[in-house]
Amino acid sequence: MEDIKKDAAARMKKSVDVLHTNFNKIRTGRAHPSLLDSVTVDYYGGEVPLNQVASINVEDARTLAVSPWEGSMVPKIEKAIIASDLGLNPASAGNVIRVPLPMLTEETRKGYIKQARSEAENARVAVRNVRRDANHSFKTRLKDKEISEDDQRLGEEEIQKLTDKHIAEIDKALASKEDDLMKV
Repeated sequence: MEDIKKDAAARMKKSVDVLHTNFNKIRTGRAHPSLLDSVTVDYYGGEVPLNQVASINVEDARTLAVSPWEGSMVPKIEKAIIASDLGLNPASAGNVIRVPLPMLTEETRKGYIKQARSEAENARVAVRNVRRDANHSFKTRLKDKEISEDDQRLGEEEIQKLTDKHIAEIDKALASKEDDLMKV
């Protein structure tokens, strides 16, 4: 029974971690290097994350500075940022690429909030699926007479507590992201 609980807890935590990663990709009004985490660059025939071919720094509140380690990578990095679907227009000045972040309009903020809510709902569904799998494991063990009905009920109650805890964590993260997005 402990194995089922540990597995469920680990999988639920992973769902919450994935949510935080997805939230980092949703742009707020401020510049943050993690905005470019999803950008990959063609590097000698292979797709490589941008942070492995350049350093990404925050120049000011609304500008990122990307410094490639090889000067020949500047045009490739610019193309990758433009093609990344983030709505960013990089400008190179020598070996430094500046990425200004446009102001968020009310419409884009609402779109990002909608995206954040969708990501949060996906995380909730993932947590509930873990609960379903764990409860199914308990029922299977009961049917195989490996555990008693009391053990099954107790296990399901503990899994429910884990589920409630992780869903509360997801809701808290969503509220925080919404607040962040609505700040002007």
